[in-house]
Amino acid sequence: MYEKTNTCGKDATPSGLALLRDPALNRGTGFTEAERDKYNLRGFLPPHVHNQEEQAVRVLTRLRALTDPLEKFVALNALHDRNESLYFRVLCDNIDEMQPLVYTPTVGLACQKFGHIFQRPRGLFIGANDRGRIAQLLRNWPYQAGIIVVTDGERILGLGDLGANGMGIPVGKLSLYTACAGVHPQLCLPVTIDVGCNNTAMLEDPFYVGLRQRRLTGAAYDSLLDEFISAACEVFPGVTIQFEDFANHNAFRLLKKYRDRICTFNDDIQGTAAVALAGILSALRITGGKFTEQKLLFLGAGEAATGICDLVVSAMMAHGLPEAAARQRCWAVDSRGLVVKSRTDLAEHKLPYAHDHAPVGDFLSAIKTLKPTAIVGVAAVGGTFTQEVLEEMARINERPIVFALSNPTSKAECNAEEAYRWTKGRALFACGSPFDPVKFEGRTYVPRQGNNSYIFPGVGLGAIASRTRRITDEMFMGAAQTLAQLVTESDLAQGSLYPALPRIREVSAHIAAAVAETAYRCGLAGKPKPADVLADVRAQMFDPHY
Repeated sequence: MYEKTNTCGKDATPSGLALLRDPALNRGTGFTEAERDKYNLRGFLPPHVHNQEEQAVRVLTRLRALTDPLEKFVALNALHDRNESLYFRVLCDNIDEMQPLVYTPTVGLACQKFGHIFQRPRGLFIGANDRGRIAQLLRNWPYQAGIIVVTDGERILGLGDLGANGMGIPVGKLSLYTACAGVHPQLCLPVTIDVGCNNTAMLEDPFYVGLRQRRLTGAAYDSLLDEFISAACEVFPGVTIQFEDFANHNAFRLLKKYRDRICTFNDDIQGTAAVALAGILSALRITGGKFTEQKLLFLGAGEAATGICDLVVSAMMAHGLPEAAARQRCWAVDSRGLVVKSRTDLAEHKLPYAHDHAPVGDFLSAIKTLKPTAIVGVAAVGGTFTQEVLEEMARINERPIVFALSNPTSKAECNAEEAYRWTKGRALFACGSPFDPVKFEGRTYVPRQGNNSYIFPGVGLGAIASRTRRITDEMFMGAAQTLAQLVTESDLAQGSLYPALPRIREVSAHIAAAVAETAYRCGLAGKPKPADVLADVRAQMFDPHY
């Protein structure tokens, strides 16, 4: 059993009811006879001792009896609040089944209903009314945080501004840091910066948990974020800060502002880029195509599209293509048509991928004009990869690469069955939401999610393991290449462009080692390089089994 110690090194583990109410230490009926005596638990527990495996079976039996995904989310959340080790045991041993419940797609609905299903606070809520005392709030956290996932709730998945209800995202994300990469739960701190909300439905909901005001903007917003960043680095020296679900107008500039000052990254920009690049590299193992000859067309031109383009350009340059030529391989269509230089309505982040070309008004016309080898959906507009779009991709490519990456499921550009049926089984398909295997003309295709959970947990673990001072694009490129290398020939034979999810802890360990290797090589690590980097990473991974 993990025991708390106070600053003097003496046993500070609570006993009796206090122990049973501490989810980090509670084992429920799993406490042994000796532990029941040692920690004064006699009488508080029924007499039979259930081992953790028996407890997990009981949890799964009850969970599988529920039919509503939101009810399952609430049940898992309650388990997290009372027995952390058992919660992560259930997640780790059943990650295929559990990830869609604790994260996408169910977490989207959970955020929309956050105030209605609220049970027990988790993480820290920092409001606009906390200006001047954020360091004090952070010191209220009882552990030494190693990684913070922070959101301001303005762009939750493809659902828009959910304000403080967006706390479900950093909580879910950090659950995956632990389940998928073994980052110790006590190193994980979810934070919501509540600057208000511009969603009228949220503000009028009597159960909404956030400030009832419109969003702060401009200097007031920046000042609050600056105070948070400074306070976090002061209270938790060396902490990694992951920005999550910030709106485009803040996401790009905040990443640019802080990336060379602190250890930080934006998963919506950089994590999405790495998992998409890995999928492309896997697809090329099937087609035999040359990476630098691919032409990518994006539906959407926001954080995800720009992040993928930037990383693809860096990777193509590493393969010898000049930067200008590499940028010409990446095109985007937004709500007003093809992103081209002649347009006067382009946001700054779109300009590097605005090319000299005649205007094109819609996505299908852009496909016919540009003849891309891959289409990538990141606009969160459901059903936009229509039959005509997919048939055209199959007409111009023997094996079209089709990535429908928007989530939750309602926002997916197409589902797996549509992708395979409308391309006659030739699509190399990846998705942002989970889809079941598809049988088509006697063959079974197993689509896998191009989910950031293949990337960000390993990146976070590598940052913690190496104590890196920065997280660089080179680290994300290494993460993508490592992920693609871990896809087996049997995966590719069934159309899977990513490893099976039950291998995720192995995958994350290798990605963490790749990130750490880069930190050591580039002089960014905060400790000497160990003799065996992978072994050092694995030694730091939390095991929930007791």
